[in-house]
Amino acid sequence: MNIKEETVYSNVETANSKQLAILKKHFPNCFDRDGNFIQERMLEVVNDNDIELSKESYSLNWLGKSYSRLLANLPPKTLIYEDVEHNAQEQHKDSKNLLVKGDNLEVLKHLVNAYSEKVKMIYIDPPYNTGSDGFVYNDDRKFTKEQLAELAGLDIDEAERILSFADQGSSSHSAWLTFMYPRLYIAKELLREDGAIFISIDDNEVSQLRLLCDEVFGEANFISNIVWQKKYSPQNDATYLSDMHDHVLLYAKSKQVWRPIPLPRTDKQNSAYKNPDNDLRGAWKSTDSTCNKSRAERPNLYYPIVRPDGKEILPLESRVWRYSKDVHEQKQSDNRVWWGKNGTNDVPAYKSFLSEVKDGRVPTTIWSYQEAGHNQEAKRELNDLIKESPFSTPKPTKLIQLAASISVKPNDGDIVMDFFAGSGTTAQAVMSLNARDNGDRKFILVQIPEAVPEKSEANKAGYTTIFDITKQRVLKASEFISSENPDYRGDMGVKIFETVEDFRIEEDDKELTLSNLTMFNDVLLTDEQYQTLLTTWALYDGSELTTPIYDIDLDGYTAHLCDRRLYMIAPDFSSNALKALLHKLDDTNDKDFDPNKIVYYANNFDSVKQMELNEALKSYANKKSIEIDVVVRN
Repeated sequence: MNIKEETVYSNVETANSKQLAILKKHFPNCFDRDGNFIQERMLEVVNDNDIELSKESYSLNWLGKSYSRLLANLPPKTLIYEDVEHNAQEQHKDSKNLLVKGDNLEVLKHLVNAYSEKVKMIYIDPPYNTGSDGFVYNDDRKFTKEQLAELAGLDIDEAERILSFADQGSSSHSAWLTFMYPRLYIAKELLREDGAIFISIDDNEVSQLRLLCDEVFGEANFISNIVWQKKYSPQNDATYLSDMHDHVLLYAKSKQVWRPIPLPRTDKQNSAYKNPDNDLRGAWKSTDSTCNKSRAERPNLYYPIVRPDGKEILPLESRVWRYSKDVHEQKQSDNRVWWGKNGTNDVPAYKSFLSEVKDGRVPTTIWSYQEAGHNQEAKRELNDLIKESPFSTPKPTKLIQLAASISVKPNDGDIVMDFFAGSGTTAQAVMSLNARDNGDRKFILVQIPEAVPEKSEANKAGYTTIFDITKQRVLKASEFISSENPDYRGDMGVKIFETVEDFRIEEDDKELTLSNLTMFNDVLLTDEQYQTLLTTWALYDGSELTTPIYDIDLDGYTAHLCDRRLYMIAPDFSSNALKALLHKLDDTNDKDFDPNKIVYYANNFDSVKQMELNEALKSYANKKSIEIDVVVRN
């Protein structure tokens, strides 16, 4: 049995600490005993694998890049609280869908341990930084210029310039990139190996975002810059050109693994297949029998073929036949060559049968408003549910549904995430898709509780934050979709959580975000604090937020079991409770109770209790042969 002390999210990080830890784990031979990196040994590893070293490179640099990398590595400074009352309601108590209130960078950091490589698709609609969309960089991490210079590896002058835009707010390209980098970096950790991210953006930042994504996800994992037709009619009062499109950048976690799911064929596509000769194989359409190569390039594909009336036909000098003579003759004998109704066309065609066409169509890089929706449709969808909404350009459900259709299968329980949830379109899109095809996709939404404008209709209607609107949209959409699809029995609920201030940090230490947490002594936790600590710990230890946590009675003392971890937070742990714990551990009839980790709250276990617990766990009979780690946690 191992006993160790632990403080959750208290490690001091730097701009490169996590990346160095990964290198040390996988390439320990590339570091000396003092932890210094030996570049030559890494080059030996690369050369041994026949990888050609690039002699040319470029990178995207901006004021704040080192700081943004530091932000990606820093632990969260909040805790996670469960909306117990909401989540206990019948519709929501078993739901696997999530809505989390809080700054998305904080939330992503909380989620990464439990949801690493579990998210199949991410769709985000971040601020476009147009100058009129309200984006201003705000940062509540507080550093002195000396601290930032040391942690991010900067000189004092650069640290001071970064703190200037971080403290005062900015909408510069540098500020926007500093805002986006850490969020995308952690998003990559959440994606499954066969997952993908879709990012809506306009012309203002698309170039910067493309380079940023190349750096975060890898240039080799770029799939497409999709053009979405967001309007169905031009603006005749436009000063220059009428803006009709947005971009949707698509990156895979691994391009070698990710493949698009074919889209259903449309009636229009199927209508091109006819059967003029009553072929028993059914409807077909004609395809070209030549290809765009010259006789000089492909001499083996330049030969005469015989028409049904006996006339020999040659292709043009600038083209050749699509197939070799042998293949053509095979197709001819199989009645797959079409010379026209009268058999006298100058060039034959080949039959392509609808029954042999693969089930679906390849997605394209242009998404029309007919297929992916448009701005006015999106506004109408939202107004039908929340007429007071302050959103002027929400996204249509069709847009997210199209993205999901090519990246998420209906019945694999895949997770779709949106950490810029806004009006909640993604939740409605996922629930609608599930109701349509009886699917079981799940969603995770994150939205910061940004205040709505004071004099807005939304404020007058009682909505104080954007999160309030997100939540109401999700609930109303669920109600509407359920009424429209009464036979659907899938998950139409949502569990709600939020980030809250860490109550364990003393007031004097709140500015020292990198120092170890200082615990209050002899202070009883409120019910809310107790549940918050339990939720945060379970998530930190790798349990999803929807994982059940069971109360365990130890002779009147309540412990909690989650994924084979036993949490003991309450202060009244007694000798009788210890005896009850040892009895349950050794009770061979209670096979479900087999924790391999016991975590107790140091602040509620004095040194005598800690010693008694540790000694007892070292010497108990262990009839179930359980290896238990004991963690003393602050």
